[in-house]
Amino acid sequence: MKITAMLSVIVLCVVLCVVALFALESSGHAPAASAAGVAASRRPDSESLAVAPGAAPSEKSASQVLFDDFSYSDRKELAAHGWIVRAAAGWPGVPGATWWPEGVTFLKDESLARNRILRMTSSTDGTGEHTRQTQICHQRKFFEGTYAARVRFTDDPAAGPGGDQLVESFYTISPLKAPMDAAYSELDFEYLPNGGWGVAGPTLYETTWYTFSPEPNWKKDNVFNMTKGSRAGWHTLVTQVAGGKVRYFVDGEQQVEHDGRFYPRSIMSINFNLWFIKDGAARAQGARSYNEDIDWVFFEAKAALTPEQVEARVAALRRQSVRFRDTVPAPVPALVSPCNF
Repeated sequence: MKITAMLSVIVLCVVLCVVALFALESSGHAPAASAAGVAASRRPDSESLAVAPGAAPSEKSASQVLFDDFSYSDRKELAAHGWIVRAAAGWPGVPGATWWPEGVTFLKDESLARNRILRMTSSTDGTGEHTRQTQICHQRKFFEGTYAARVRFTDDPAAGPGGDQLVESFYTISPLKAPMDAAYSELDFEYLPNGGWGVAGPTLYETTWYTFSPEPNWKKDNVFNMTKGSRAGWHTLVTQVAGGKVRYFVDGEQQVEHDGRFYPRSIMSINFNLWFIKDGAARAQGARSYNEDIDWVFFEAKAALTPEQVEARVAALRRQSVRFRDTVPAPVPALVSPCNF
């Protein structure tokens, strides 16, 4: 009898233990898993990386971003990150001018320790033979999203007499397959420190293109905004491309909004150039040169970021000592990316 009773007690204890363990597992308080299991449970996934509404912009982890702060020593390093330094002849600018790779250089930022900037230098003596222009282009793989750059426009020449009509730019563009190509796309910031295109004095243009026909049969189809006054100095330029609308901002202030048929239709490259307007040379003797500086460029796909959000994104990347990041996938097969206008 004693043995039977003892067996009954043992069985009862086992049953109670099994029930208790089952209850613990059901309530979510299971015993600790193995080290491998714990490590696996902490790996980030799409849900754990999602940002709750109201989270700070810098906390968001974007999947398709280009950021470059141009911390390079030479053009080979620049090219290794997908940039093309233009050498191809042709439009725009002064007929017969040379597109001059040597005009793209890198230097220390005088206002910010450990920062470097890219400088484009273009020069002329008023003749096509002695005119050198500069341009850089990234791969053609950008479409909807937010484009931004911090650039320094200049009014005065770096050397020599001034007064030449020239264009200092930040823009996106697709190739023109034929005159009045309906698939053409181009979005421009263009600063003319000495006027041009029938306008006197320093002028900033924001232009959204439908298409055009190049010279000698020049014809254009675009919409633009024009503001007069000097823009010499550093500026943050932002272009939003989203929801059928293109919005341009300078230093946080919206300049204009374009929509309708002018909304881009093709994948574009990101470009900067510095060139002289045809027939816009100053009546001056001797060579002169001009600079446009670039601190950084940024793009985030499929997001209409405010200028404040852009600044927060860039500041976060710099705090993390990120000098370059490119997670924007190229089309397959990759598109031809000409750097010739």
